[in-house]
Amino acid sequence: MKYLLRTTFVLWMTIVAAPLSADDVILVPDAIFDGKSSKLITGKAVLVSNGRIAQIASLDSLEQSAAEIIQLPGQTLMPGLIELHSHVLLHPYDETNWNDQVLKESWAERALRAGNHLKASLEAGYTTLRDLGSEGAGYVDVGVKLALKKGVIPGPRLIVAGKAIVATGSYGPKGFAEHVRVPLGAETADGMGLVAETRDQIGHGADFIKVYADYRWGPNGEAMPTFSEAEIRTIVETARSSGRYTVAHASTPEAMRRAIMAGVETIEHGNAGTVEIFKLMKDEGVAWCPTLAAGEAIAGYQGWKKGEGAEPKRITDQKASFTAALKAGVIMCAGSDVGVFDHGDNAWELELMVEYGMEPVDVLRSATSVNASLLHMADQIGQVKTGMLAELIAVRGNPITNISVLRNPTLVMQGNIVLNKN
Repeated sequence: MKYLLRTTFVLWMTIVAAPLSADDVILVPDAIFDGKSSKLITGKAVLVSNGRIAQIASLDSLEQSAAEIIQLPGQTLMPGLIELHSHVLLHPYDETNWNDQVLKESWAERALRAGNHLKASLEAGYTTLRDLGSEGAGYVDVGVKLALKKGVIPGPRLIVAGKAIVATGSYGPKGFAEHVRVPLGAETADGMGLVAETRDQIGHGADFIKVYADYRWGPNGEAMPTFSEAEIRTIVETARSSGRYTVAHASTPEAMRRAIMAGVETIEHGNAGTVEIFKLMKDEGVAWCPTLAAGEAIAGYQGWKKGEGAEPKRITDQKASFTAALKAGVIMCAGSDVGVFDHGDNAWELELMVEYGMEPVDVLRSATSVNASLLHMADQIGQVKTGMLAELIAVRGNPITNISVLRNPTLVMQGNIVLNKN
């Protein structure tokens, strides 16, 4: 009778899209992707108790538990997805361009939009987001993170960079007369002032530091390095002394080199990375967030229709860099730059990683256990493993053979909170 009642309740939840809270839950999928293995695990059920994975065993051995049972026929249970490059305070540039979001949208509006973005992310199976800067909204990202922790709004765990750091004169919005002062999309600092700025951002709640190692400030608007290697090292060492790490926006080979040698942990974008640079990243243990989906989205906004005509240089370069990084054996993050395109569409990045040549199971690892390790949370999330936090999703079919099944999770679990979509 208990199982029948549970089945009825899950169907009701599907209709009203309401979360369910239960003490103990047993999840019974057809298969499990544990975040590490190259093959799916079958014949096992997962007992969740007090928000953690308490046991992974056959259902028969768990039947004595008083837990409620959720049957997941035809479905794969796996760790909640982790996004390593998001912007919850941005929305797609074909709706409102970046300049206007920074200059014309109130922080209140941007925070409210972030609530919608986080809900969409959670429903898409993402249980952790690393957010790469508030883009001109001060420390609103820190406030949104705290609201999530208090349960004010639903959404994934949020790990935030705060304002981020840029070199004087390099960042936008731009194009205004010299007597006009406009808010910038990040905080400027240089030289020894970088120590104070890094400490200030940490003091305001940044979980890690983001530095723009290059930007589009060359003589013809092309990307060029901004900070010296020594300046980036100053940021890295200051952040490290507080137990935090640093990541770098970098697309040019020289900016990537400086950031790598200065000790950053991940390179974001890296569109123009070379074979030599990726070998250096491999040797230094620096990971790469390629943000492929953002590149394709921007090319689309500029008129490119995929599959029609010649590829834009941006896409050709992006594919070449990805191939070079794979060949070099670089640690691959799953990070999309979502916010440039629709929140909740993060799985587009994973599909592109496969399309560009990465094995699907390696992409799955990137989006789970690899990303968890890069967040210094490998002992908490990213695996279906006894003792880990119960941040889990279920999808129909086999994600190792069809990465696109990740687009429609049937169940999302955060601790003992279960959200059913289908």
